[in-house]
Amino acid sequence: MKVGIPRERRDGERRVAATPDTVKQLTGMGLEVLVEAAAGERSGHPDRDYMQAGAAVVPALDASALDVLLHVRPLDPHAAAALRRGTLTVGLASPSSELPAVEALAGAGVTSFALELVPRISRAQSMDALSSQALVAGYRCVLEAAIRLPRFFPLYMTAAGTVPPARVLVLGAGVAGLQAIGTAKRLGARVFANDIRPASADEVASMGGTFIRLDLETAEAAGGYARQLSSDAGTRQRQLLAPHVAESDVLITTAAVPGRPAPLLVTRGMVQGMRAGSVVVDLAAESGGNVEGVVPGEDTDVPTADGTGYVTLVGLKDPASAMAFDASRLYAKNVANLLALMVKDGALDLDFGDEVVAGACLTHDGEVRHRPTAELLGARSTAPQEGTL
Repeated sequence: MKVGIPRERRDGERRVAATPDTVKQLTGMGLEVLVEAAAGERSGHPDRDYMQAGAAVVPALDASALDVLLHVRPLDPHAAAALRRGTLTVGLASPSSELPAVEALAGAGVTSFALELVPRISRAQSMDALSSQALVAGYRCVLEAAIRLPRFFPLYMTAAGTVPPARVLVLGAGVAGLQAIGTAKRLGARVFANDIRPASADEVASMGGTFIRLDLETAEAAGGYARQLSSDAGTRQRQLLAPHVAESDVLITTAAVPGRPAPLLVTRGMVQGMRAGSVVVDLAAESGGNVEGVVPGEDTDVPTADGTGYVTLVGLKDPASAMAFDASRLYAKNVANLLALMVKDGALDLDFGDEVVAGACLTHDGEVRHRPTAELLGARSTAPQEGTL
């Protein structure tokens, strides 16, 4: 069974869906691995390392000859349509925002697995790419803030005077937020955080942050995710957060609701209320942004309300790709672990009675199996089937 690893072609994407280490895992499962030339070059994995691990490096992948395609970014409709019927794909799919690609996958009879759909259960933790990539993003966003902040993060007591520590506020205490808290704390900042899930207070404290409690409705959904606040509660949340934002030197926003645009947490007026030189990093910029006026991939200077200077608003784009070596290391392991559930003795063995396999499946046999995506497309969704295919 032939497994293809393409060179990612989306602008700025440096990650790869398999590393030499996971090639060894894949070949150990009885699979033949074909790696497109230079696929791992931008993540620090040269072609020779893949060959030494047991893969064949080819100038270009022949999509029609593959049994399995592993990828990072969602496939575009043209690439999806080029796959032969029955091909299995594993990768990020962004199904709610990449509907033409989902239609193409279903139309081509491709069995696609979206890593965003992997159930958040204990036995699937090793396949949870959202968490592994959020870990990278949470670390990276603090470094981006520290570079731009015209101050130290830590406290310094010197003969020339005392330098107070920076005050960092993190909104959202999921995997990315907790990593941001821990990284900012390690750099010596005073770190505060808020999340609309009260249960996250202990996790914030475990990372060295101080949890800010707001008088709001509870908004915890199944699987540990946050749900969207009502309009009135969202307005109240921004009012209560405003003074904490104004006191901060660095604001990092990480809030996301699966399948929906990012919630607006910070208005332009709140940003303008910060001190001149402050930095705001929005990790949700690509999904609409938590901060009003954010532009993905760009820094924006926002004038302060008192006219003394500017606040730098950073629309962080694809932060995990900026740390491609370790991001690929983690992502490739997630992909290989999920594929291992579906391979037996070197052949595909899809058990839709397995909740991980059923939950992660996006399309199969010409149909969209993920019900919310099917509803967006107006297509028919099939319920998970018992037994083995």
